[in-house]
Amino acid sequence: SLANANAHALGAGIWTKDVARAHRVAAAVNAGIVWVNAHHRNAPDAPWGGFLASGVGRENGHEAQAEYTAPKTVVIRTAAGAEDWFADSNARYG
Repeated sequence: SLANANAHALGAGIWTKDVARAHRVAAAVNAGIVWVNAHHRNAPDAPWGGFLASGVGRENGHEAQAEYTAPKTVVIRTAAGAEDWFADSNARYG
């Protein structure tokens, strides 16, 4: 609870020989990245960013790309002639 008792949650470090404990503590700590028996290591494809007052969004990885993109659907009808979308049920899903 002491580790989570603050407004910032960018990173946390856990030092232990007990791997099971490392997993339990890492799951309980509110931080954007948790290092176990290391500090400030990060792969370029791993998301980087904090929780709470430690920032908004992510750098690196697919998560960073998602911060700058939004999905969009474009439908183009190439058939000639008029279409009555409401009267022809095949016009909706065909």
